[in-house]
Amino acid sequence: MSNPEISAQKKTIVSPVIIIGVLFFIFGFVTWLNSVLIPYLKIACQLNNRESYLVASAFYIAYLLMAKPSAWLLKIFGFKNGMAVGLFIIAIGALIFIPAALTRTYAIFLIGLFVQGSGLAVLQSASNPYITIIGPPESAAKRISVMGIFNKFAGVLAPIALGAVVLNNIDAFNANLAKLDVAQKTAELNELASRVILPYVLMVIVLAILAVLIYFSGLPEIDTDHEDETVAAANSGKTSITQFPHLILGVIALFFYVGAEVIAGDSIIGYGIAHHIPLSTAKYFASGTLICMVIGYIAGIVFIPRYISQQKALVYSAVLGVILTGLALFTPKYASISCIALLGLANSLMWPAIWPLALSGLGRFTKIGSSLLVMGIAGAAVFPPIYGLLVDKISAQTAYVILIPIYLFIFYFATIGYKKGKHVIAV
Repeated sequence: MSNPEISAQKKTIVSPVIIIGVLFFIFGFVTWLNSVLIPYLKIACQLNNRESYLVASAFYIAYLLMAKPSAWLLKIFGFKNGMAVGLFIIAIGALIFIPAALTRTYAIFLIGLFVQGSGLAVLQSASNPYITIIGPPESAAKRISVMGIFNKFAGVLAPIALGAVVLNNIDAFNANLAKLDVAQKTAELNELASRVILPYVLMVIVLAILAVLIYFSGLPEIDTDHEDETVAAANSGKTSITQFPHLILGVIALFFYVGAEVIAGDSIIGYGIAHHIPLSTAKYFASGTLICMVIGYIAGIVFIPRYISQQKALVYSAVLGVILTGLALFTPKYASISCIALLGLANSLMWPAIWPLALSGLGRFTKIGSSLLVMGIAGAAVFPPIYGLLVDKISAQTAYVILIPIYLFIFYFATIGYKKGKHVIAV
């Protein structure tokens, strides 16, 4: 291929990468608000640990329930317009927060979170395979790492921005709450609940505008139904997605990984509080986890695929996850909290590596394969409440033992599982 052709190809890829990067920023911002919503709603709605982690369950269970409808929507609208539809659905979910806050009803908050998760399921079903297959397969993890920087940079900002509004002076608020009678306490809690209205009104406006811009953008559509000769030959006679065992194992790996990522990001504030660190300080801990993820993504951009394959990156990440979890279980206070924050580094390259390894060779099955991978995101609905239950039963520190089997399965997928059912080389 001549230099002008290479330059034209790179130019063709760069523009969509920027547009998709903006989308990753948006759903990163929406997703990582949960790390603040968990302690915020725990106070505003007077919840225990298990109940407060239903924030994650309501949000992420949508990925499981909406995966099939997402594939159906993408078949009708295509990748580009499907992204616009996803943004509108997220906006509706954010809008539901207004009546939830006005009535201080936890169930309505959970409905709003479920609708937001549904929109993100559509958005992720479109954007992740899009960025995976828009360029060379061997550098897919590098492109997803770029997306990860957009996503996690938003995640760094989200808890700080929302925390500054809804958790302002929260330690004094909490101390004063215990001294009030029932009527005064109700009035104060209603005021606390109302703090979330303005941020979510602004979110609705931004999401609606972005949906319109995406719909009318020049983002190119990708035909995943077309297969090159090699893939078509390998897939001849295949009639079901279940005939790709490496994909099924990839879905399970993603299910475990997302559970681990959300536990590390959403529990660290509560973990700090469990060590008697003021909430006014602990509210910044989630941003530390996400900063570590951004560092990991930058490393992915630099080293993949020039110095290390996507598959090897996943192996090393799983091993690092086991080591850091072990240290978090047995080290004191700030050292243990630092290990949980550093899990962001271990987790950072798992998403970028699992997607291309799982989608490899799917050809015309890519859309349904993508929807199954999105179903795997429901791991975040399962594991955080289990962690919360363990916190109530044992301790916030010992509860992190749940992460060990998670990272061990990801290690299995990275070494053996990604090859199941096909002859592959590391990508």
